[in-house]
Amino acid sequence: MHNYEYPIDFSWDHQEMKDVISLWNAVELAYEKGVNKEEFLKSYRNFKRMIPSKGEEKRYGDLFEKRSGYSLYQVVKMSKITEKQIISMSSNETRGKKAKR
Repeated sequence: MHNYEYPIDFSWDHQEMKDVISLWNAVELAYEKGVNKEEFLKSYRNFKRMIPSKGEEKRYGDLFEKRSGYSLYQVVKMSKITEKQIISMSSNETRGKKAKR
């Protein structure tokens, strides 16, 4: 059970909120169990349709990371470099990077 709220904007419509929540769920899965790369990328593309600005993406990603400890940036980065079908982030990968941010 997670004890944090997802960063969402209440001006978004139902589908937009659903798309953003899907992305946060995919990031969580990447850290907790592993997430299918194509499913993650689909969620990320839906998110980027709503939030095309890198600055806004960073703002929401940073909010999510502060609340959850999971980095959207690191999962996106891993999705671009891995050839594996499953993106699986170890907790060690983020703890070191999170402390540097």
